[in-house]
Amino acid sequence: MKFGTKAVHAGVEPDPSTGAIMTPIYQTSTYVQESPAKHKGYAYARGANPTRNSLQKSIAVLENGKHGICFSSGMGATDAVIKLLSPGDEVITSNDLYGGSYRMFKKIYEKFGIKFHFIDLSKSANISPYVNSKTKLMWIETPSNPLMNIIDIKACVDLAKTKNILVAVDNTFASPYLQNPLDMGADIVMHSVTKYLGGHSDVIMGALVTNDDKLHQELAFIANSCGAVPGPQDSFLVLRGIKTLHLRMERHCSNGKKIAQYLKGHPKVGKVYWPGFPDHPNHDIAKKQMRDFGGMLSFTLSNDSLKMATKFMESVELFSLAESLGGVESLINHPASMTHASIPKDERIKNGLSDSLIRLSIGVEDVEDLIADLDQALTKV
Repeated sequence: MKFGTKAVHAGVEPDPSTGAIMTPIYQTSTYVQESPAKHKGYAYARGANPTRNSLQKSIAVLENGKHGICFSSGMGATDAVIKLLSPGDEVITSNDLYGGSYRMFKKIYEKFGIKFHFIDLSKSANISPYVNSKTKLMWIETPSNPLMNIIDIKACVDLAKTKNILVAVDNTFASPYLQNPLDMGADIVMHSVTKYLGGHSDVIMGALVTNDDKLHQELAFIANSCGAVPGPQDSFLVLRGIKTLHLRMERHCSNGKKIAQYLKGHPKVGKVYWPGFPDHPNHDIAKKQMRDFGGMLSFTLSNDSLKMATKFMESVELFSLAESLGGVESLINHPASMTHASIPKDERIKNGLSDSLIRLSIGVEDVEDLIADLDQALTKV
């Protein structure tokens, strides 16, 4: 079954009681039981909800996985993965990743005795020196946020499997439409469902997908025990959003390509970070493990001035200055003061994230209007 067909139909069946083609919103906190512990598969809504179950099945199918678990946010999903670990365990992760993930790893879990190595994972040769008997997890984000670094998932998996290390991939920027890490051997895929899967900037949610039965049991236990689960209304909205994922991603990708090319050719623009360029680091790996290059990109102005970057971000009209990404509307973001502000400045600069970097989430508007908006803002800097 091709992706578009799966997006429309996976996990969704007509309601058996009414024939409703859309999954109902089961707005209930508990379920009546026939006899103590004898019920229809549902006892309390923190543990299971029919609307959420349909969504979990849908996301699992899109990722070519067996099991899906939804959480109240992407950070809730990430948190569940780290809770698989114990004090003394070590994690290898990227030096360029979402600021919220960095904040959780450094500020929350390091004080519980889990050690994190933030390294350049775009070069797989960098990994081996950090692997030891305590290494239990490799956390990969590709394309990375915000520098669009590409990490070779298969190379990381091949190394990890020789050492019994779990590999989890944050697939938010790519979405299941562009990339399926489980097919490359990853153990867990994480999504901030808020972004492309929801697609309409109206839901906060996260998800994990795995093919491993034992991992699924452990993660489901964590979700139920710790309670970071989404409600049925949000689950319904994401089920609706997923039905157009393939259509939206086609437009995100085509718009992203045109805007990346426009920016690269503009004299007031410095460096453009977009994995579709042949000179982008690991472009060949992106071509191999992705179906297209997505609608996310970052860039600097040619004068690399924070003052001018701020002026530019204040001058756009169609692009909204806001955190988040992956919605139908185009957003502009300043990572250093917004999504990555929790990372110390010296760490940001060391890893190539300058104070003047600008990140774009390209929406599905008419690309000519988006380019005209960028053009008029560039005339003001």
